[in-house]
Amino acid sequence: MRAEPPVRVEPPVRVEPAVRVKPAVRARPALRTEPAPRGAGVPRERSAAPHVPSTPTHAPADPGPLANGSERMRVGHQVRDLRKAKGLTIPELAARVGRSVGWLSQVERGLSPLSITSLQSLARALEVNIGWFFSAAQPVPADEVDVVVRKANRRRLDLSFAGIRESLLSPGLSGELQLIETVFEPGASTGDTPRERRSAEAGVVLSGRLHIIDGEHRYELGAGDSFSLSQTGAHLCVNPGRRPAVVLWVISRSSY
Repeated sequence: MRAEPPVRVEPPVRVEPAVRVKPAVRARPALRTEPAPRGAGVPRERSAAPHVPSTPTHAPADPGPLANGSERMRVGHQVRDLRKAKGLTIPELAARVGRSVGWLSQVERGLSPLSITSLQSLARALEVNIGWFFSAAQPVPADEVDVVVRKANRRRLDLSFAGIRESLLSPGLSGELQLIETVFEPGASTGDTPRERRSAEAGVVLSGRLHIIDGEHRYELGAGDSFSLSQTGAHLCVNPGRRPAVVLWVISRSSY
């Protein structure tokens, strides 16, 4: 008999293990979101802090005429009170000094600056010496009256709005001579017109520079230089330097 060929057996198929599937996660319902407020999500710009001026490290500059308003007011009120005591009207006094009524009105109200020349004209028109306008000093000990003047107790005339400050070094206004210290700021002068004198005047420049114009003569003085002016005439003083000039004057009472 013819034998049948053996049946070919296929190797068994390798079965891969089943992949374990995780149960699906139940999705939560989405939360209801409120509409964002207007401007939300945009970073807010920080407002700038207010600017605070830093404290100056230097002394403030000289404020000028406004800083001496009280002094102008004091002198102006003295002019007004003396004018009224003399029984003069503003137009009458203005005519005596050759100035306008408006100018004199502003002087009495402390609104217009005065030069030494203008103040001297007012003093003569009111029949007083210019020393009458010096600020009153503090009381002094009885044994020093009419003898000693302490530095802190000098009578002063502050015309710094015109660039001039004066101190009366004499004990009083009744003596035959007056000793006056004048400080001229740079560029300051005694006025636009020469100041008339009625007696001899002398002085010494303690510091700085001073020009004296006496008639047709011009004298340029420096620290340590002294001078003497004749009994009659008119002169003008100017500080041409860049630093204050300090001058010590010896003046007859009737002249100033």
